[in-house]
Amino acid sequence: MATAPTKRRRPAPAPLPVSGPADRFSFRMPANASTLAGFRAWATSPDFPEHVRAAFLDGEVYIDMSNEEWEAHIAVKSEVYTVVGALVRDEKLGKFYPDGGLITNEDAGVSNNPDACFLSRSSLRSKRARFVPREGQPGRYWELQGTPDWVLEVVSDSSVQKDTDKLRHAYHVAGIPEYWLVDARGEEIDFRILLWRKNGYVAAPVKGGWQRSKVFRRDFRFTRRKDEFDLWEYTLELRGG
Repeated sequence: MATAPTKRRRPAPAPLPVSGPADRFSFRMPANASTLAGFRAWATSPDFPEHVRAAFLDGEVYIDMSNEEWEAHIAVKSEVYTVVGALVRDEKLGKFYPDGGLITNEDAGVSNNPDACFLSRSSLRSKRARFVPREGQPGRYWELQGTPDWVLEVVSDSSVQKDTDKLRHAYHVAGIPEYWLVDARGEEIDFRILLWRKNGYVAAPVKGGWQRSKVFRRDFRFTRRKDEFDLWEYTLELRGG
């Protein structure tokens, strides 16, 4: 008796990757990134696209792939980095980091890349803020967990609500003592030093343009003028001690 020919099974298709950039203009976000733990796993993995700025905030994932504006964003950050970074270094206050690093606070449900952050020596000693080493790569850190002493956000067109509302609330819940918020998109610079209080952040009093930073124990004033190329020249002044 002739036997029926056996059917050949088609090989199972190779599984599609759940994350990782297909090219520099696209990427695939894993489904579990909708939770804080899943987002952190994705954001600290080798598959995370370098050209993407992403944040987990209030149960949502924010993706920003836009280029930063030169005059109202990059130039502002550069001046803050120069002045505050030098102050931290010269006074040996702790560690200052410009943007790019991932900061996670589980109590606040936030994982974000601020425009800059500062960690005091006491926070580092007490582990109030601690670096998480990447597995198998000692001395290399992809995430900071806990509560930094200070953060900076420079407002852009795509980040208004996130910076002025969502992050303001999340940073407060995280217990960050001081939040600097700068908006240089208008005719005047909106520079605010926000101080932690039990019921929310409050703006430091302004006297002659000067505001007091309790974290750095200095007064600061942010000004700008047009230079010979009709571009903004920013000046972050500081005084006191």
